Amino acid sequence: MDLRTVPYDHPDAVKLNDQVQLEYQERYDGEGDATFLDPAMFAPPHGLYLLAYDATGTPVASGGWRTQDENDEGYANGDAELKRMYVVPEARGLGLARRILAILEEDARAAGRHRMVLETGDQQPEAIALYLSSGYALSEKFGHYRFYESSRCMTKPLTEA
Repeated sequence: MDLRTVPYDHPDAVKLNDQVQLEYQERYDGEGDATFLDPAMFAPPHGLYLLAYDATGTPVASGGWRTQDENDEGYANGDAELKRMYVVPEARGLGLARRILAILEEDARAAGRHRMVLETGDQQPEAIALYLSSGYALSEKFGHYRFYESSRCMTKPLTEA
């Protein structure tokens, strides 16, 4: 697999984002993710966006992080928020999400972020299992979906206390 840093609005990133939105709609009764995301949010050193490509040059996985600091949505100073982790169905089970996650965590740590945070949902058991097995813990809710019953928020320290 070929991992590449790309802008969030790169055509291949948009293609995978459209696919993940369709999957969210299937899993959540027609609802996609309405979180506002500006491509500038993922520009280094305040974020990073990655795509994985297979041997044919087809984009098969994505993920990114963006800077978050204390605000009225429940984030804390030093947070890095994980966004748009997605692997196309044909490439699942190859460890791509875990590879992307590790790179994003290391990059956020190198950028001085103290904690990785994420929102997922109760209809994404695969994502929940990935994050729990990668050292994340369920936490108080934050972010766009903090008032939704189906929301699951998780955190992982990036630096030692």
